Amino acid sequence: MSSEARKILIAVAAALAMFGASLGMLNHVQAALLGSIVFLVALWSNEALPMAVVSLLPIVMFPAFGITDTKTTALNYANPIVYLFFGGFLLAIAVEKSGLHRWMAHHLLSLFPKSAKGVIFALAFTSALLSSLLSNTTTTLLLLSMGLFLSNKPNVQMRYLLAIAYGASTGGIITPIGTAPNLIFLGILGEHSLPAIPFVQWVIMVAPLAVLMLLVMGWVLGFGLEDEPSHASESHPPLTLPQKKVLSLLGILMGLLFLNAPIKPWWDGLGLAEEGIMLAFGLLLFLPGFNLLEWNEDKGKIPFRIMFLFGAGFAIAKAFSETGLADVTAQSLGVLGELAPWMILLAVATLITFTTEITSNTALISVMLPVIYAFALQNHLDPILLMMTATVCASYAFMLPIATPPNAIVMSSGVIRVKDMVRYGFILNLAGIGLIVLFAHFLWRHFLG
Repeated sequence: MSSEARKILIAVAAALAMFGASLGMLNHVQAALLGSIVFLVALWSNEALPMAVVSLLPIVMFPAFGITDTKTTALNYANPIVYLFFGGFLLAIAVEKSGLHRWMAHHLLSLFPKSAKGVIFALAFTSALLSSLLSNTTTTLLLLSMGLFLSNKPNVQMRYLLAIAYGASTGGIITPIGTAPNLIFLGILGEHSLPAIPFVQWVIMVAPLAVLMLLVMGWVLGFGLEDEPSHASESHPPLTLPQKKVLSLLGILMGLLFLNAPIKPWWDGLGLAEEGIMLAFGLLLFLPGFNLLEWNEDKGKIPFRIMFLFGAGFAIAKAFSETGLADVTAQSLGVLGELAPWMILLAVATLITFTTEITSNTALISVMLPVIYAFALQNHLDPILLMMTATVCASYAFMLPIATPPNAIVMSSGVIRVKDMVRYGFILNLAGIGLIVLFAHFLWRHFLG
């Protein structure tokens, strides 16, 4: 029997075990949904099948098991948020293809002190900024060789690479398109007819949190390296014409998104759909005069598998609501409703942060956000605030190599030990929980109220 076949059988066995264990507490459809989710998560985790194939399975499985019908399931794969991501990724491909990310990295490195500790801050901030536009996996791969080149000491290299990985995870929260959980969250807001969070408002709310987290990260990773010299390059390559085009387009896009965002009570915004704006700017890259992307050449870089993954996440979230499983699970958390609001935020943040260390953050958020929404309604709490807290926490997984792709990528370099990642990651997990709860309780609730 092949390795892939064994992995599929393990996934089937785990799903059947969950289905059987759930029948005593849930109805048949709800138990089938839990079993299906276990099956999908197992296949995503053990990679027995390609991600895109697994992500399309809900269209077959959910109708077959009577969870949701085919039309209800399939519509989730055409959620407008998918096209927000598609447009954003076209822009990210242009940034990478033009080499604009290298220009940005060189200039950011020059802003920090010429010491190993300064390089740690520079790599963390560079990784975060790139990850807000590119995928965190792409960002980590692009900066990995730079981190290894900047020192020949294993202890310093280890901290450089952790700064890159942790910076990429932190930067993903800065924009709505930075990471998959953000988009799942926005999709669920639309599903429940809750007000969307405009692009610019999201950045204003979250960027200060990311900056503080990066400062804490740089201090923790750079502790004791103040006198260690760096080997950062002093050269600053000039902008090429394609880079100028991409940079100008990004500047215009940011300006338009700012004008589109309502600023109460002074400005109601342009009222344009942000999904349409992002897709339009992505498609502009193919037009004559721009000539930054060419379909036959660049279509292989478009991560359709991630778009299918978003669809699967939305389908799971929809099924949780449709089957009533979200309400049942929320009722089991009813004791938390008696706590003070800040303690509820702390409980949610802690649960999500440490759970996402051992499972896909996309799958976790797809399952937990409907539960948190139902819990908030049952206890007369702000569902948007609780769900946003959980969403941001899902990106703050710093302890284990399996927690995020950036963690796994830097671990593959051979200069990082698991115990080093756990040691630094645990401290940063606690720092992340504390900062997120403070921001949610004292700042975000005013924006979202």
